[in-house]
Amino acid sequence: MTTTFIKTIIIYTFVLLAVRLMGKREVGQLQPFELVVIIIIADVASVPMEDVGTPILQGIVPILSLLVGQLVLSYLNIKFLFFHKLISGKPSVLISKGKINEQNLISQKYTVDGLLEQMRVAGYSNIQDVDYAILETSGEISVIPKPEKNVLTVGDMNINSDYVGYPRIIIMDGTLYKSNLFSLGYEMEWLNKKLKENNLKLKDTFLFVSDESGAVYCQAKLKKGKGR
Repeated sequence: MTTTFIKTIIIYTFVLLAVRLMGKREVGQLQPFELVVIIIIADVASVPMEDVGTPILQGIVPILSLLVGQLVLSYLNIKFLFFHKLISGKPSVLISKGKINEQNLISQKYTVDGLLEQMRVAGYSNIQDVDYAILETSGEISVIPKPEKNVLTVGDMNINSDYVGYPRIIIMDGTLYKSNLFSLGYEMEWLNKKLKENNLKLKDTFLFVSDESGAVYCQAKLKKGKGR
């Protein structure tokens, strides 16, 4: 009994440390590969705790191996666009301009009832009130309402609101998303002008986001040797 108790405490500590090193995320925000790692860790950790005859290292070594593998995948997922798309996939637009994208709905195996439920959770019961509904890589639905249907509606205040649409990532960690740039109707000349206005170069840009109104948010990469 004492041996089982000690093994349980030790393995629990290692599992807690492993999950902590994976980063601070809510369960709903985990990427598929992160969720798989957590499930496997839980299964591996239970073996030496249940079987007194199983050496504790048979639980610790696999956990450490999974942790190292997960950290490597996370790094590749952040640094390389190819790995990000391969491992995490990409968001899917389920509603565009108030119209359901049936093809994306089918390819993501998402039901209309499920989509309407998530819209109601977000506070919107009418599809026509929604500009975009995006199925994120975490499985959550992000709902972007039409300008006049915001929580504090500009329609109620009799104020005309500029259309902004669906904000898209143009640059992430020095990588250019040309498809997003062109889908907004912009060219490289526009992007280069915006970067110059903000004293940035493509390779030195951590994040550059724009919407259909032309408003941008940009941030430079953190220089080496400086903490976040």
